[in-house]
Amino acid sequence: MVRNIRKFGYLSSLMMLVVVLLWITVLWVHGLAGAYAWLALKFILPVAGGISVMVNVLLILLKSLRNKPIALRMVNLFIAAGLTLHILLTLNVVPLAYPVKAHSLHPSVTVKWPFAEQTVVGWGGDSTSDNLPHVLWPSERWAYDLVMEPYDTGSTDPEDYGIWDREVLSPVSGTVIAAYDDEADIPPGTEEILSMEGNYLYLQMDETGTYLLLNHLKKDTVAVKAGDHVKPGDLLGHVGNSGSTSEPHLHIHHQRQNPLKTPAPILAEGLPLYFEGTDVEPMPLKGTVVTPDQR
Repeated sequence: MVRNIRKFGYLSSLMMLVVVLLWITVLWVHGLAGAYAWLALKFILPVAGGISVMVNVLLILLKSLRNKPIALRMVNLFIAAGLTLHILLTLNVVPLAYPVKAHSLHPSVTVKWPFAEQTVVGWGGDSTSDNLPHVLWPSERWAYDLVMEPYDTGSTDPEDYGIWDREVLSPVSGTVIAAYDDEADIPPGTEEILSMEGNYLYLQMDETGTYLLLNHLKKDTVAVKAGDHVKPGDLLGHVGNSGSTSEPHLHIHHQRQNPLKTPAPILAEGLPLYFEGTDVEPMPLKGTVVTPDQR
């Protein structure tokens, strides 16, 4: 076997082994290891593959000029090209959802709707067709973006959007572990982004000990502070247009890791999030109009 590996090439064997192990981790191991493996497939492999392609092309040319065998280098080139093809995932040319199903992950949580008014699900659900910006990432696999009529108006005035300045109510009983509302709101549809999350609240839920994240809140409107305990229906803040956002909306998602202890927001494992106390399915899909029960 060692002889076969030598004949095939150590580098080729190592590259193939890495790819296989990463996909096994993503498809069957899951957890934080799966999340990291997915990010490696999307960001590290295309770069490594691209560098390997250039190196092998150069070596093939040099060997050809010297009339030396190039078969092994051709094999390495094809394998490197396979690694580079993962850039199709990175660029969403192949919009593949992070491959894990809601029923296979625990704990899931069912929470109250965060608004008292009728709301529209801008993005939500389990598939790329219903939740494209989120399902591609392990941390936001079951995230939602919520809006209200009118929305998608094209206006640069946030007051032309129905959800602007609406009260955000606590969906759960839990402890506020972080509260931030110092960031200015930006005009809708502009690129004046100051951060990814904008103004935010992080809650650690009593029921599961996992975390609920709410982003893009309005400057100077967060009504709670770190250490406060909240219950369903308590006022948390108001919807704004802070952070990486094209128009006023509320982003909400559930994850296993404490967001204060992760090196970056995407380095976390997202968990299923369902809603109760509405007139629709527990996991409402894109375009669903949600009417909450009167609290």
